[in-house]
Amino acid sequence: MIRVEHVSKTFAAKKTSSINFFKKNNAAPSNNIVALDDVNFTLSDGEITGLLGLNGAGKSTLMRLIYGLLQPTSGEVWVDEHQVSKNPNAARQGLGVLPDDTGLYKRLTARENIRYFGELQGLQGAQLEQSIEQLITWLGMHNIAERRAEGFSLGERMKTALARAIVHQPQHVLLDEPTNGLDVITTRAVRRLLLELKQQGRCVIFSSHLMHEVSGLCDRIIVISHGKILADGSLEAILAAGKAHSLEDAFVNLVQPQQELQHG
Repeated sequence: MIRVEHVSKTFAAKKTSSINFFKKNNAAPSNNIVALDDVNFTLSDGEITGLLGLNGAGKSTLMRLIYGLLQPTSGEVWVDEHQVSKNPNAARQGLGVLPDDTGLYKRLTARENIRYFGELQGLQGAQLEQSIEQLITWLGMHNIAERRAEGFSLGERMKTALARAIVHQPQHVLLDEPTNGLDVITTRAVRRLLLELKQQGRCVIFSSHLMHEVSGLCDRIIVISHGKILADGSLEAILAAGKAHSLEDAFVNLVQPQQELQHG
């Protein structure tokens, strides 16, 4: 279980940027940009949650706060019984993270990249090799397993990075736009893996702005815009909140008023 308790995050900005940001409130400009504003939710095991928002909505910032790369300005994040700000290493042991930059070691093969991260997580011997082979099979990586990562396509990099992120079989899996820009075959492989993780009782959250991916995979959808949660619930609940029959229309109906407010 992951708990995000009333989390806010602000970043320093130039005065010219803050003038536009605070224009909507008729407030005096400051040197802070609010990336997240009182975000509050709990993620359960055995569920796939989609974090849906436009570029710049705060999705990546929220993910980075959960895995401890950033610290909240206020509020707390918990991974099971571990408070991320006070015990980040213990919290990270239960997390598998796919960031927005895969960052593979180009001189290593796909298998070696996965094995190295497994070793960093304390796996070794038969347990490690079995986990690696299982992920290579699930993701259809046998044709690239022994190839160096240099020259990999986007899909090949994504598969390797995803396998590397979960080789230690974490209970909680955080994926930042895992299917963005992928071909159909790779996207299907990623989908199958996410559903397998759900069936194993894992807690999965992935960020996206692709409506069909979110509606097709997620048990729960969190709509975020300008750092605020606008809606949170099942697909049916989001459709009701957005007063629409499709997720795309519901999403637009939810975020458009905030967009107009920001640029008004």
